[in-house]
Amino acid sequence: MKRDLIIFVKNPVLGKAKTRLAASIGDVAALEVYRQLLAYTKHVVQKLDALKTVWYSSHVEKEDIWTKGGFNKKVQIGDDLGQKMNNAFEATFAQEKSDAVVIIGSDCAELEERHVSEAFDALESNDIVLGPAKDGGYYLLGMRVFVPELFESIAWSTSTVAEQTLSAVKEKNLSYMILDELNDVDTVEDYVQIKHRLPEL
Repeated sequence: MKRDLIIFVKNPVLGKAKTRLAASIGDVAALEVYRQLLAYTKHVVQKLDALKTVWYSSHVEKEDIWTKGGFNKKVQIGDDLGQKMNNAFEATFAQEKSDAVVIIGSDCAELEERHVSEAFDALESNDIVLGPAKDGGYYLLGMRVFVPELFESIAWSTSTVAEQTLSAVKEKNLSYMILDELNDVDTVEDYVQIKHRLPEL
């Protein structure tokens, strides 16, 4: 079974990383937290048996933490998050001839290697796997066939993203599995809860 992992990251730019968190702790501190989250995410996925590709928000960073460790690098394409994820899934299925594709972000310090492994394992017998986030979004989405409908007519950055996505899955009569609900780091309250899990840089 050919497994592909898509890792969506934002280029770590001052004033553009973790803006909701920055409102409480300032741009410099928020950027540092995001760099910690990136390092944490890399640590989580490092040993996974999958083709791993980092998709940057604006441009490929030539030298960064993803340069070593067998990660491919690409740039997200699209006007909103839905289009960007849709295009990444479509390209991965088409170019890599994948049997299972999973996408994660870089905002979840509760994510562990076992969650991603469980997602890939679930796709051996399910069409879709979803990892819901406590804010109503999701930290992980996986599919074994490309289903563009999961990115259409979704109100992105709202508390109903996971719910709307699951509704689309059910409308298509697709089999699915739901993973543990985890918490993304968006606010200072989120950060306080998980900061002990983040690596020192």
